[in-house]
Amino acid sequence: MAAISGLIRVMERAARKAGGRLRRDFGEVEHLQVSRKGPADFVSKADMRAERTLYDELSAARPGWGFVMEEAGVIEGDPGMPRWIVDPLDGTSNFLHGIPHFAISIAAQEPRPDGKGWGEVVAGVIYQPVTDETYWAEKSRGAWLHDARLRVSARSRLTDALVATGIPFFGHGDFAEWSRIFGAIGPEVAGIRRFGAASLDLAYVAQGRFDGFWESGLNEWDTAAGCLLVREAGGFVSDFRGRSAPIHADQVLAANDVLHSKLHKLLAGSLR
Repeated sequence: MAAISGLIRVMERAARKAGGRLRRDFGEVEHLQVSRKGPADFVSKADMRAERTLYDELSAARPGWGFVMEEAGVIEGDPGMPRWIVDPLDGTSNFLHGIPHFAISIAAQEPRPDGKGWGEVVAGVIYQPVTDETYWAEKSRGAWLHDARLRVSARSRLTDALVATGIPFFGHGDFAEWSRIFGAIGPEVAGIRRFGAASLDLAYVAQGRFDGFWESGLNEWDTAAGCLLVREAGGFVSDFRGRSAPIHADQVLAANDVLHSKLHKLLAGSLR
């Protein structure tokens, strides 16, 4: 096992602290389902509390670093310092409906050496509070679930592949585009799953539970840690045109090298 660095320890400690509170809040959601107001307001507050905990923990551990956060937005750090990219509750709809599939995602991103914008994601942690699973990765040091090394699946045939996706919903995403992609990929693969938390979908690709994943219309806090996990587990991540960047959010396609090529061919063909 690779020795866990101080940076990963900081990220995991913050995620576990916020995750403990989310786990307790999740236990209350079931009791709120029958109330007139419903659990939506409660879940929104749980989300914001988790984000505040993450901000407090991470800023105390790395003063001067900036933030990109789902609720608080961009918080500028000191010039030349890295920044945190944080999703305090990925899978909000699952949480809201009492479905135990959600995660905290934290990534650390370095500024570009020339000072113009942002460069590589150097570390990522995805923490599932209900199952107490900590996925983590560091640039050039591999991807891990706790102390177990992760590798993307070795499957090479589409007919054997289980592929995950995210489906557009009210007010979000391009359903016509998604339908064309689904129409091209669906008949060629062993199955398609929609679990509702992109960070965990990417972690599952890194782990080999899923053989591939595609989605569009995400945000960088949904995918920053997951993109690194897949790459460090030996996989490929690109946009729908096959181009690679440190973070893919607006369009993301992830798989092992062989399946990525095959899935990209189907996906690109569906959008012509």
